[in-house]
Amino acid sequence: MFTFIVCIICLILGYVIYGKVVEHFFNPSNKPTPAISCQDGVDYVPMSNWKVFLIQLLNIAGTGPIFGALMGAVFGPVVFLWIVAGSIFAGAVHDYMTGMISIRKNGATITEIVGEYLGIEMKQVMRLFTIILLVLVGTVFVTSPATLLALLTPESLNVTFWICVILIYYVLATLLPIDKIIGRIYPVFGIILLFMVVAIPIGIFYGGYTIPELTLENLHPEHLSIWPFMFITVACGAISGFHATQTPLMSRCITNEKSGRKIFYGAMITEGLIALVWAAAGVAFYNSTGGLLNALNTLGQSGVVYEISVGILGLAGGILAIIGVVACPITSGDTAFRSARITLAEWFNIDQKPITKRLLLTIPLLVFGALLTQIDFNIIWRYFAWSNQVLASIVLWTIAVYLIKHVKGFAYIIAVIPATFLTAVTSTYILVASEGLYLSASIGYPIGIIFAIATLCLFIYKCIIPKSKTSTSK
Repeated sequence: MFTFIVCIICLILGYVIYGKVVEHFFNPSNKPTPAISCQDGVDYVPMSNWKVFLIQLLNIAGTGPIFGALMGAVFGPVVFLWIVAGSIFAGAVHDYMTGMISIRKNGATITEIVGEYLGIEMKQVMRLFTIILLVLVGTVFVTSPATLLALLTPESLNVTFWICVILIYYVLATLLPIDKIIGRIYPVFGIILLFMVVAIPIGIFYGGYTIPELTLENLHPEHLSIWPFMFITVACGAISGFHATQTPLMSRCITNEKSGRKIFYGAMITEGLIALVWAAAGVAFYNSTGGLLNALNTLGQSGVVYEISVGILGLAGGILAIIGVVACPITSGDTAFRSARITLAEWFNIDQKPITKRLLLTIPLLVFGALLTQIDFNIIWRYFAWSNQVLASIVLWTIAVYLIKHVKGFAYIIAVIPATFLTAVTSTYILVASEGLYLSASIGYPIGIIFAIATLCLFIYKCIIPKSKTSTSK
């Protein structure tokens, strides 16, 4: 329990201290935001800070910080370190800078931002890559809540029934102005989600469960290596490229740049808290990493969430907690498809004010997502988790280039360090994982690390050296 409490304190201090450092580098102003200057009643809609925060939290907090944290906890308490450090120094920096740069670019999507700073070729790659990731996210966030809802309802209301219901909701949430459904129901879901974050730790404490203290030992029962597998498995609980597709949605609704740290940085720190809670709950409830892995293999991720929630909080409290968990993926899935629609609209320059043109993009996206729900969830999850972190590394390199161009000094370091680290993680993973090239560690590890170093050297050659020469000539 001591380690768990220290980790919570570290996340809070990270927001207060490092969050201010990151904010200082960006230097937010009082200029009118896109919510005011580009207001269109559909996507550009001014909202209050508390509402934007809750929507941002629900947009980014899908099943990643819950399912990913549970699967990451199988490696042992070492996962706490990655959740805390990743959230503070990588994930929150990624989310804050993405949201704020988008504000400065009139609510531009991440593909447009990447294109401006990494070039037109990367922009086209990012467009395709982002749409694929968003559909994968939407698919993952249809199946998991449908499975949980099926556990809570009569047998006649099975998983297929709930998939259909959720997809119908996604059609409405993707088509309608952002303040009509999302702006009204998300705050309610947000409150339930925050109840879950507080109730689960209290239930662990009063239930006599033991949260293991920190050890750097790999406790994975199947001896799966921490590097790079744990860093990919945790996914959204530490950093997520998916968030880069979501923050521009709220950059179109925020009314003051100086609220950005509370909304963008703060939402990621809160997501880190969610991941921390579920990682601790998984090991504490099943009493060992072996027990947790066995439960995940036999019950599935949704079954484990159900068993932990009801076991720790009782039926009534458990149902409320599960509703919070259900809200996470549903409220991320709908905005995933919404972001995919907006990205396609930008790509092909399709006006989104007429509902018929929104339908033209929405229906094919949802049909494709529905077809993907028939594929095994674990397969979808693995490809989602890897592509998610690849996108995050690309976005961090984009942020580094932005800071080189617009901020004096060494501000770019806050993005370069996590970008290099995540590049090493993702390249190594795809080389050694069974769903990748499946090379031996002795071959895959050096190649992955060399690739990350080469990427860093390219960044130095293309961005830092030219800037140094320009500064010297002046």
